Amino acid sequence: MNKYIRIMRLDHWIKQLFILPGFFFADLLINEKILSEYVSNLVIAFFAVSLIASANYVINEWLDAEFDKFHPTKKNRSVVTEDVKGSVVWILWGVLTCAGFFIGYLINFYFLMMLVWLWLMGIAYNVKPLRTKDIFILDVLTESINNMIRLLLGWFIVFNATEPPLLPPISIVIGYWMLGAFLMAIKRYAEYRMIGDPSLAGKYRKSFQSYSEQSLLTSAFFYAMCSVFFVGIFLVGVTHAVFDRTFLLLFLAVL
Repeated sequence: MNKYIRIMRLDHWIKQLFILPGFFFADLLINEKILSEYVSNLVIAFFAVSLIASANYVINEWLDAEFDKFHPTKKNRSVVTEDVKGSVVWILWGVLTCAGFFIGYLINFYFLMMLVWLWLMGIAYNVKPLRTKDIFILDVLTESINNMIRLLLGWFIVFNATEPPLLPPISIVIGYWMLGAFLMAIKRYAEYRMIGDPSLAGKYRKSFQSYSEQSLLTSAFFYAMCSVFFVGIFLVGVTHAVFDRTFLLLFLAVL
């Protein structure tokens, strides 16, 4: 089972810590000491998100096998080099999906809906006819939106009992998305340079047929500026709110 465990990419579970900012932003904005109350849910949520991420990785590796053989390092993946059976891959994908959704349901309904969204993005990114990873620009934006979903997953660990649910400020949501887009564009740039041959890069990833080193760097710079802009708006709002509360407390203390 080693080759099937490897395609789950358990070493990538650390990425699911990106749910933490959403959790802490919620704590910051409601101004209550909730961390101890929700820490057990946070641990459970981490495993739920990790299972859904592994489900997405499984179909990613299986459906990319014919393209990964053109990549300098990914050509050594077990799906490319070993006799991996499709039936086992799809069973593994189904088990991971069901387990992730079940654990997510234990948190709350809104958290589960965000998990479903994360799972659907994995399908849109990897599975035809959409397979957005092959589409210029859209490949970066649809993969990086998972960053934004992780923010919302962390948020809904806390905000789970309101009707309608409270949502985080749109500024931090877009800022977090653009941060993910920046990281993804830099990753694409590094891959493009590592392959070193535009025609070979195009065989590995169809979107590379429309990219160049310059366009990837330019897009990364644009995403970084967007992220800084929207996160800045969020920080200005939070700072203003904190200043107002501090001023009010000082004023009452003087009285």
